[in-house]
Amino acid sequence: MWQSISYYALLALECLAGMFGIRLYEEPQYKLLDRVGERVEIRRYAPRVAAEVTLPNTGKDARGDAFQLLFDYISGANRGTSGSDKIAMTVPVAVRDRELISMTVPVAISGRNGSLRMRFFLPAIYDIRNAPRPIDERVELNPIPAQTVGTLRYSGSGRDAHAQESKLIAALKGSAWQALGPAYTLYYDAPFTLPFLRRNEAAVGVGEAR
Repeated sequence: MWQSISYYALLALECLAGMFGIRLYEEPQYKLLDRVGERVEIRRYAPRVAAEVTLPNTGKDARGDAFQLLFDYISGANRGTSGSDKIAMTVPVAVRDRELISMTVPVAISGRNGSLRMRFFLPAIYDIRNAPRPIDERVELNPIPAQTVGTLRYSGSGRDAHAQESKLIAALKGSAWQALGPAYTLYYDAPFTLPFLRRNEAAVGVGEAR
């Protein structure tokens, strides 16, 4: 019980801090390889594990539904590898066979071909072998190999995500890097964060241009 209380108390604190652009969540580590112009960074991310949901893209409801499924997963709708073990996380909490998993940022969202995919990256202590199994079959765990990513950072509500993705692709043209797939968006803050304090990033997998 007390583990659950501390977990949700921490979430409340993180949400309060998040209103003002203060991020207390773990972020994936990366190595900065290069810059393209003033705004684009080329990063090398280590392997990660992502919890993903893909739903028909019906607008705001799809985003809300995807987020709720992923939030349910990290807050206990899962089967842990060892029921009573304490797990070292940002805040060490575990509830028997329902592990409470720390939130991380960013949240990755992409929409293509009439579907919406939302992805949470699990804390670095997890790999595909020890990550708790989702109870809901709509939540999938996927290993993300080490990857090189181009990013373009911007603030605001994120409603211009597609325009910023296009700017990123345009900025890469003629550089030493080329896009290897469709762009997507990384959101580091909650919707209630003051827009001018939000951190968003257009992102795309990249490789060296030939």
